[in-house]
Amino acid sequence: MVKITILYEDNHLLLVEKPVNIPVQEDNSKDPDLLNLLKEDLKIRYQKPGNVYLGLVHRLDRPVGGAMVFAKTSKSASRLSDMMRRQVIDRNYLAVVQGKPFKNRGKLGHYQYKDRAENQVFVVDAKHPEAKKAILNYEVVATSNDLSLLSVTLQTGRPHQIRVQLAEIGHPLFGDQKYAQKTSKVGQQIALWAYPLSFEHPVKKEPVEVYSLPPQSYPWNLWQITGP
Repeated sequence: MVKITILYEDNHLLLVEKPVNIPVQEDNSKDPDLLNLLKEDLKIRYQKPGNVYLGLVHRLDRPVGGAMVFAKTSKSASRLSDMMRRQVIDRNYLAVVQGKPFKNRGKLGHYQYKDRAENQVFVVDAKHPEAKKAILNYEVVATSNDLSLLSVTLQTGRPHQIRVQLAEIGHPLFGDQKYAQKTSKVGQQIALWAYPLSFEHPVKKEPVEVYSLPPQSYPWNLWQITGP
């Protein structure tokens, strides 16, 4: 059984630390997925008969770990989904990239197209018929040798967005086997982590904030990464 760390839980919400290399929901691999693992855990812990409801309101790529929120009721799922659309849920990430960006902080805007058959995303011209705008903000937190630790905030939630946009400006993520094949070694784990997650509780209307720290392994251990 995969051990999943619970960061926050009440009658409406379940916030957890997604383990790396586990899909968020069932895919063609048929490997154990986070959504069904959590449903099974809730069923056991609360001795619930039948199916357990758990709403998926956002995603992380399979190789990425960190903080995620799930909804335990349909009402909270609807409200959280609306909050995601209105971009009032702060989703921030830590990323280790190759090299050092020219500017210590910046805003990146690209148009992306996802080839669903290949599960790969490309930067395209704005006139592309399936182009979708992708925007993020980044700040260089620290550097060591030829690696930089970035804090990244999403303004849009496109597939593989952080990975593709940072690769596009010449600073691909450490260990990214899909978008940094020239600089990543086989077997390296991608250095992208959903770090803090904060928002107003959709029912209680009080602040909710959790932190999920990346593992103390290379390259994360090049820096002292702490919570609030």
